Amino acid sequence: MTFPVIGVVGGGQLARMMAPAATALGFELRVLAEGEDVSAVSAVSTSPVGDYKDLQTLLDFAKDLDVMTFDHEHVPAAHLRALQEAGVNIQPGPDALIHAQDKLVMRAAIDRLELPNPVWASVDDVDALVRFGDDTGWPVVLKTPRGGYDGKGVRIVGSADEAAGTADWFAAMSPLLAEAKVEFTRELSALVARTPDGEARAWPVVHTIQVDGVCDEVIAPAQDIPVEVAAAAEDAALRIAAELGVTGVLAVELFETPGTGAGFLINELAMRPHNTGHWTQDGAVTSQFEQHLRAVLNLPLGATDALAPVTVMKNFLGGDNQDLYAAFPQALASEPAAKVHCYGKSVQPGRKIGHVNLVGASTTEVESVRRRAGIVAGIIRDGRAPAEEPPMTFEENA
Repeated sequence: MTFPVIGVVGGGQLARMMAPAATALGFELRVLAEGEDVSAVSAVSTSPVGDYKDLQTLLDFAKDLDVMTFDHEHVPAAHLRALQEAGVNIQPGPDALIHAQDKLVMRAAIDRLELPNPVWASVDDVDALVRFGDDTGWPVVLKTPRGGYDGKGVRIVGSADEAAGTADWFAAMSPLLAEAKVEFTRELSALVARTPDGEARAWPVVHTIQVDGVCDEVIAPAQDIPVEVAAAAEDAALRIAAELGVTGVLAVELFETPGTGAGFLINELAMRPHNTGHWTQDGAVTSQFEQHLRAVLNLPLGATDALAPVTVMKNFLGGDNQDLYAAFPQALASEPAAKVHCYGKSVQPGRKIGHVNLVGASTTEVESVRRRAGIVAGIIRDGRAPAEEPPMTFEENA
């Protein structure tokens, strides 16, 4: 009896977190790593170092794989097509991945599917950007179609005068994506998975909190979301997966816009496990990492039910504390129910280095769960507990 061999291009934390799921199911996981010190190398025994932008490197890595999948969307589309022509089983394939690689292609597809899209345009130069801003109203959001992540490649342009300062962006890449700035109440994420045979499942829609363009916290499921909005968001994600031929995990990031249309607008797509799905490791029957492996192998998908009324995922970025493990005794003692996931990365300011998951027994505990998860994450990040808030005092009426 032989078990499948899965190759992951990219050695970041997403590849690292696929490893326990692969081990549990008996699959062999291999990773094409960017360097010897990237996150997945210490968790995956077969992790050759190579350049994912080099076709021959990809072809060599693909030998003896049952399926190739991805930790990121940055492999050149031409290389993906060449791999397919060479007989490599790529999941998701290039026809789907292009919608996560190129935001202009994605926006056109969302329009074609008649799903909720912000007002947008492809702009070739500063003059075109000014025309867009004058037509739709300032400020506008300017994005690089390819290569941006975690807030990189995104710029708020407040006026026609400010638009003149974007000439360097157009010199580096043209056309760019211009979007009307959306007024929203919060950000949401609809996470689904789909197999090549078309089986698909969705997790509950979650509330995501971004800080400086980086996912900081996730509350699952999203609290107080209208049933019809959650259902429409889930249906939109499942439809995108089916219509675009997505396989594996798909994250559809959303802006919640109460009282308008469907109650949300689509922000971005990611075709791989996603930061907004990390809560599933400890808060759902099947984690996004196990589900992704099952999906790309065309195996039956696992149940996506939440295990608790609320789960909070809290990221921690690099801070003052360089010795993360030294903070573990205090962090773990502060909240025995917390599940800590460290990425094996060196500490650098602002770099994602881990997250904490914590479940709550009731939706009334949401703020308590958020606070407790934040304390654990803060201790690991800073190497010390946060300063205690002063006790509340009350004045008696005379």
